[in-house]
Amino acid sequence: MAAKANGKEKVVLAYSGGLDTSVMVKWLQLEKGLDVVAICGNVGQESQDLGWVEQKAYDMGAMYSQAIDMRSEYAEKILTKAIAANGMYEDTYPLLSALSRPLIVKHLVDIAHKTGASYIAHGCTGKGNDQVRFETCIHALDPSIKILAPVREWDLHTREEEMEWAAAHDVPVPTTAAKPYSIDDNLWGRAIECGVLEDPWNEPPEDIWTMTASPEEAPDEPEEIVVGFEAGKPVSLNGKPMALLPLIVQMNKVCGKHGIGRIDMIEDRVVGIKSHECYECPASLTLIKMHHSLETMCLDGDTLKYKHMVDQQWSTTVYDGLWFSQLKQALDAFVQNTQKFVTGEVKAKLYKGSATVTGVKSAYSLYEYSLATYGEGDTFDRTASKGFIDIHSLPVKTWSGKQGPSAKGVSEKSDTQAQRLSA
Repeated sequence: MAAKANGKEKVVLAYSGGLDTSVMVKWLQLEKGLDVVAICGNVGQESQDLGWVEQKAYDMGAMYSQAIDMRSEYAEKILTKAIAANGMYEDTYPLLSALSRPLIVKHLVDIAHKTGASYIAHGCTGKGNDQVRFETCIHALDPSIKILAPVREWDLHTREEEMEWAAAHDVPVPTTAAKPYSIDDNLWGRAIECGVLEDPWNEPPEDIWTMTASPEEAPDEPEEIVVGFEAGKPVSLNGKPMALLPLIVQMNKVCGKHGIGRIDMIEDRVVGIKSHECYECPASLTLIKMHHSLETMCLDGDTLKYKHMVDQQWSTTVYDGLWFSQLKQALDAFVQNTQKFVTGEVKAKLYKGSATVTGVKSAYSLYEYSLATYGEGDTFDRTASKGFIDIHSLPVKTWSGKQGPSAKGVSEKSDTQAQRLSA
């Protein structure tokens, strides 16, 4: 398409169909004089049928609207990397929102190129992380595209003001009462904030959870699952080969049934504030835990220790919206190299809110029974230990004699001189 239609420039809008982005479809036309291309990305939201989103945008005057199914691409190109890197921000949160944004932005930029759009618009607030992620990814993929963030610009400061504006401009909005929480969800889990959760002393109410049973009300009998991995990627569940998308969907159901995956944390946002966040991540938490257990068998100790630092940096880099960056590419290269032999099966017991790894096996295991056993078949050479300890402890032995607790050198002389001067 040409850059302009009927003399108007185009804007590609990241569109969800909710109140904010629905108002934006009309606002961008009236206040900015732009033709709107409304794009909704399906990355595994609870609402799977997004056809209504397309039609709603058309009804409000969008020149083009599409709901794109990105679920398989999300699983295969994004979540595989997250699993390989044991992606857990602040060692707690499996990055569900931060992971979906780069893929959505990639599609928005591609569509902007195809339609000749000069602008991309998003519905992120001026206080959260997602504005940073959307705009940083856009800048990385095409610095020439101009960005619009209506929520940071318009004078609609409350939901009531938005509703009034919508009514005055024939924008259809939900007729039900506003939800007390802000929700973002995708295949990797759900993020819940606002409402009573803004006070960290409040225990999260039971009604915020939709993917997980209360651990107290979960089944009284544990359930065992076995996940197979090839080169760090989950490829089977209970012996049945599965693509990653259906495997994650099934894991969400099975682990959620047992109350697994609830997170309640104080989180450090990119914009410099702490936030009380709740997450519901049954499949993601369990898969990352099982994957890491397999790594402990297949990677040597030095690589495991160094990879833990890399995993933390990878998670922070992704959380900060730097998916398309030189550092992220370098971290991916390291992580990918470590996964060549992370192949095997991991067994876990699911029971009342916990997933406990109960078994690990791999054809590439670095665990040698003959070296580890204290029983018959032990091949470890104990006579080598004395010489090893002598060499290993030589630096600390030398230090102790010269500077450590047994030293009688400079520090003792200094104390004696100080005593004489005080006398």
